[in-house]
Order: sequence, then C-alpha cells, then structure tokens
Amino acid sequence: MSFDRIAVLGLGKVGKLAALLLHEGGFAVVGIDVHTPREALPFPVDGTDVADPEALGRVFASVDAVLSCLPHNLNLDVAQAAHKAGIHYFDLTEDVPTTKAIIELAPNAKGLMAPQCGLAPGFVGIVGASQAALFDECRAIRMRVGALPQHPTGLLGYAFNWSPEVVVNEYLNDCEVIEGGVRKWVSPMEWHETIYVDGVRLEAFTTSGGLGTMCDTYLGQVDNIDYKTMRYPGHMKLMNFFFHELLMRERRDIAGELLTHAKPPVDDDIVYVHVSSEGTIEDRLERKEFVRAYRPRDLAGQERRAIAWTTSASAVAVIELVRDGKLPQRGFLKQEEIPLDGFLATRTGALYAA
Repeated sequence: MSFDRIAVLGLGKVGKLAALLLHEGGFAVVGIDVHTPREALPFPVDGTDVADPEALGRVFASVDAVLSCLPHNLNLDVAQAAHKAGIHYFDLTEDVPTTKAIIELAPNAKGLMAPQCGLAPGFVGIVGASQAALFDECRAIRMRVGALPQHPTGLLGYAFNWSPEVVVNEYLNDCEVIEGGVRKWVSPMEWHETIYVDGVRLEAFTTSGGLGTMCDTYLGQVDNIDYKTMRYPGHMKLMNFFFHELLMRERRDIAGELLTHAKPPVDDDIVYVHVSSEGTIEDRLERKEFVRAYRPRDLAGQERRAIAWTTSASAVAVIELVRDGKLPQRGFLKQEEIPLDGFLATRTGALYAA
C-alpha cells in the first residue's frame, strides 16, 4: 500500500533533517513542534502539543504515517495515538520498555508499528542480520557504534552531540545479551575491550538498548550477541566514577545537565560503526566485518553532523521501503527483518554504502 502523507514529530537536528529528506523524496510532510523553527522550511509546521491526545488525533487523521523524533518518554503516547488512527508508526527510540509496550500494540494494528529505526538500534541490526545469514552456523554477532568528536579534548574525549537523557539511560540501564546460548541482562559500562577503526584506538563497553529485538530473533540460533558503545580510551573509567562513586546515577537529570554543560556539541563529529559476525561456511570458520567511519556531509542544502544524518537517513530509508511496498504494511517490524541490499538501494540508505 503506497502512501505519501507523513507527520514528523520533533524538529530538532535529527527530526528536521529527516523531514527534509522525506520532503526531497516526494513525501507530503507536516512538521510538528511547539517551537517555531528559526529557518524557513519547505513544508508546513504545526505547533500542536503532542501531549494533547485530541490534538494529536486531529493531526493523525490527515496523514498516513508518523515519524516520532521526540524524547523516548513521549513515544508511547504517540504510538498509541497512531495505533488508534490506524496509521504507520516509526520512531528512533533505544528505550527497551517503550519498545516492549509498542510490540503489545502491534498484533491488531491497522498500520505498521516500526520503532528503533535509527542507527543503534536500527541500521547495525540490519547489518548484523545480513552477516548472520551468510553462515551455515553463526556463533557470534558483535555490534559497536561510537558517536564522537573528531578532535577530542580533555580526559572524557567526548561531546554531547546526542540527547544527554538518552546517553545517561544507555550508561545506567541494564543491557540485554546472549552469552553462551543464554539470554542475560548484564550491567552497563562493563565488558571492556579495545577496537581500532582506521588506525584510531577506541574502547568499547556495554550500554543499553542498541540490540533492539535481536535477542528475541536469534535466541537458540546464535550463541553470542552483544552491543557496545565505542569511546576514546579512558572514557568508561571516568563515567563509572562519575555515576557510581559520585552517586550521580541517583540524579540522572542533573547528571545530563552537568555533562552537557561540560562537553557541549561540536560540528566536526564522527560516527564509527563496527559490526562483526563469526560462524562456519562449509565447515570453515570465517569472520565477516562491516567497518565504517562516517563524517559530516552536505545534505538538504547544508552540512549536517554525522550523528544527525546517520540517524535520520536510516529512518527515512525504512519509511521509503514501506512506502514502496517492500516491507510489511501492518504489525510489528523488527529491524533485523529489513534486507541490507534493499536498504542500501534506497535514496537515503545509499549514504551508508559510501
């Protein structure tokens, strides 16, 4: 079922770019944000309060789909409103409880319920699944992502180009893994390892949410699956000190404010992606890798930060596949069900192949 009318909720850097890419792709876009954008946009912007269910229902009555780029704590209400309106739902959330609640909505949905359409969860799961399918038996899928400044300063070597609330959640919430064939929950900021990408030394450690639904899909099929965040060396130790020795884990709101004040966003960022899988092909043990370093690039008329375009382009590629009838039109969509070749063949998904 083809569709072209879509509402994009939240016009921050990611949401605005996603809306622009959708507009360039032929969608009839309406932006929803209580704050009036500073720049002129080529699509209408509505100041509807997304916390008002009736107002949200009126917006959804005039569109075929919604992409939520809102904070994760607002997504469930939006998903419920989309479910009620019978339209497609997409979001970027990494929040596990939110996704589980959306899964419960999906069986009787008239449209497609597709959360987790960003970078991680999202694109890395698509890559991991494509690698796993190459093996006769797959023994491990390892997914690592790092969104970092190109020119780090200070001991943390970091800049908050992503939502501080999301980063704090990822650092403090337990992490789902499959280890030795057993599904487990493990502590965040542990399982430390060293990784090199393009000769740059990075550290990786467990964080929450990046696996999406991979453990549901591969339990009993793959013995080891985990997701880790990559940072410059020394970051994990300092963040464990900050959250646990200074007890900032008990003051999440203040923690995010302090960290953003100390390490504000930068324009020259970089996104490292390292996805690897191991298994046997005709009784030979092999390893497949997808390793990239994505930098800012010109899109929709100006240079966009790497974390903004990698996140928004992933969501837009999925939406394009649904519009073109290449993905299911109702129920729940797991990111690992999306074919990598089809994803990379879309107008925006092709950006990942470069």
